[in-house]
Amino acid sequence: MGKWTAWISMSLVSALALGCKGGDGDKVDPWSTPPKGGAAAGKASANGEGDTLDTENLQAMLEKLGKAIEQPGPYEAPKASASQDDSKPYVALMSLDGGVAELETYSWSGASGASLREMRTRLASLGGDANVTAVLLRMSALDISLADAQELRETMLAVRKAGKPIHCHAERLSNAEYVVATACESIALAPLGELAIPGPLTMPIHFKGLLDRLGVTADFLHVGAYKGAAEPLTRREPSPEMRETLGEIVGSAHAWMVATISSDRKLPPEAVVAAIDQALFGAEEAQAAKLIDSVASFEAWRDGHGAWKSVPWRVENSLHSAMKLMTFLGIVPSSRPTAPHVALVYAVGNIADGAGDGVLGAREGIYSHTLVSALRVLTDDDNVKAVVLRIDSGGGSAQASELIWHQLSALAGKKPLVVSMSDYAASGGYYIAAPAARIFALPTTLTGSIGVVGGKLAPGKALAKLGIDTYAIGKGKRAGIYSSLAPWTADEKSAIEASMKRVYQAFVGRVAQGRGKTAAQVEPLAQGRVWTGGAALANGLIDEHGGLDAAIAFAQEKSGVAPSVPLEVYPPEPTLRDVVVSMGGVTEGLVGELVKAGVGDLATNAGLPRAMTKTLLAYVTSFATTHVQTVVILPQIH
Repeated sequence: MGKWTAWISMSLVSALALGCKGGDGDKVDPWSTPPKGGAAAGKASANGEGDTLDTENLQAMLEKLGKAIEQPGPYEAPKASASQDDSKPYVALMSLDGGVAELETYSWSGASGASLREMRTRLASLGGDANVTAVLLRMSALDISLADAQELRETMLAVRKAGKPIHCHAERLSNAEYVVATACESIALAPLGELAIPGPLTMPIHFKGLLDRLGVTADFLHVGAYKGAAEPLTRREPSPEMRETLGEIVGSAHAWMVATISSDRKLPPEAVVAAIDQALFGAEEAQAAKLIDSVASFEAWRDGHGAWKSVPWRVENSLHSAMKLMTFLGIVPSSRPTAPHVALVYAVGNIADGAGDGVLGAREGIYSHTLVSALRVLTDDDNVKAVVLRIDSGGGSAQASELIWHQLSALAGKKPLVVSMSDYAASGGYYIAAPAARIFALPTTLTGSIGVVGGKLAPGKALAKLGIDTYAIGKGKRAGIYSSLAPWTADEKSAIEASMKRVYQAFVGRVAQGRGKTAAQVEPLAQGRVWTGGAALANGLIDEHGGLDAAIAFAQEKSGVAPSVPLEVYPPEPTLRDVVVSMGGVTEGLVGELVKAGVGDLATNAGLPRAMTKTLLAYVTSFATTHVQTVVILPQIH
């Protein structure tokens, strides 16, 4: 059972056991409007008549349940070595596996994706723990981007600098996963283990052939010679400009891998290049090439480091879990800090119009109404002394990007606004970064793509193949301009192109204003060109190389907030209310369903990259309602 499902089940059981008789319709969502205050949080009312819930018994029950769950089953691996004693120093053992993302996302099947910041915070805390003598990392199928690998490595190296050795063990390592492991003092592979470092690869997926077979016409325009967002739908292969861009991106990633491995493993760069060209190494072969240090089974390796104790990435004792559950249920109201502090706002996913799925949806998408509402709260709250905007987005709706830009500009006029770019902050993702006083990015971050794409998918021929004939009857020269069934006429296309050029000029103007340049100076950097973080620093699109920690430290220094003061984080932990709000779902429309059916089967049978396919499907669907976008389909580097 997933964690989310468990929460729901426990919620229902607790509600029945405690005899909850009423709702809390008078509660205010703190992220929709400024909090009105005055409500005491010391007691929890079950109904409008002043009855109180027995939260002490609930807490005790959950603490007991939490302790029972923490104990391993009779056939599971132990949580600590036989010689481990909590009163004595020990070696901390942690698992590092699965997907790493900016934020956990939630569904009825459970939570997915480990939070990068939470993971780094937990690891960093071990550097200052006097009882921890060393850290053992068991790595397994770690799905991490190169940019996130850089930030995780920073924390690992800081822990080592604090005097705590870090040792890694894996059964198999590949590309970014191996680069993370090189930050360890030693690397061990299991017998018959494999090291696979074939180098960075991106694989553009083009669906024009499929659309042609289905009878769907992709009618798209772009402003900017390098604005190739529509190419997967309009071309059978990448354009020369796209090949140039992708070549630069992959080349930059390769150079970073070579430099990092060479430095950490103390190998000549040419030896690392040769190792990448060889690609595959058995465990003993990798050891002979000095790419790893030893070959051993996990248990033998673990026990060879002395008394050890398994520790989770997330620090949650039973009391914390109890309070978290009560907050989720609404028994204890959600709250925001009231002392001066810095706020960290995540902007992750596709930029879209409207409210989406509210706060819960904010973990997977950037919806203009939802994010603007939250930003207004932070803008008007005098206790929020600075805001760090963490962006991981390839853009989306031009209208939504503009609305978010306006609110961020208003915020930047009252307090410091600092941007931290993650894997991607391009097109609309760069649009919303423009008002920042300082922009941080990593060398492997992909940014820029200052350009506009517009279009629609016209399934008229596909419907005709199914025996469905359509006829447009309207009054007005351009009455059918937003019809999704047929391509644009020449006259309609000229109107759309004029609209796109207005958006492009506004986009360039926003960038020029934010970066202290003229539009003429921005133009050569625009044209839809995607830049790596290294190139972006050289051409002035960002201010400094650094990760999220550097951006937060800068914001704290500018606002006079001490580093010890906790951050306010948006979106917050989800509540039952957020789940209910999100039940509305998203309607994809006829075009989305047709393309999803064809591409979904193709992806399953042909083994196409899931993440890229999912991103492309969301992108295709979005044009059914948003015809002009500041969006780019960024490469997935593997």
